[in-house]
Amino acid sequence: MAKALLGYVGGSDPRLIAEMRRLQQRVQDLESELGRIQAENDALAAAASRDSLLESIDVPQAEPALT
Repeated sequence: MAKALLGYVGGSDPRLIAEMRRLQQRVQDLESELGRIQAENDALAAAASRDSLLESIDVPQAEPALT
């Protein structure tokens, strides 16, 4: 009787469960990709700021190294 009632009330549809699992996996994949891209962006921004810092130093002529 309980099985009949569960089926009547609309128990868990296997297709719906599979779709929900697929979507949860997709969200996890996108979150990890976002983290990777943010880390890459941070590294590029740090490299760009280092480059601009070196370019901002005004050295008119190279000086010989002391030995």
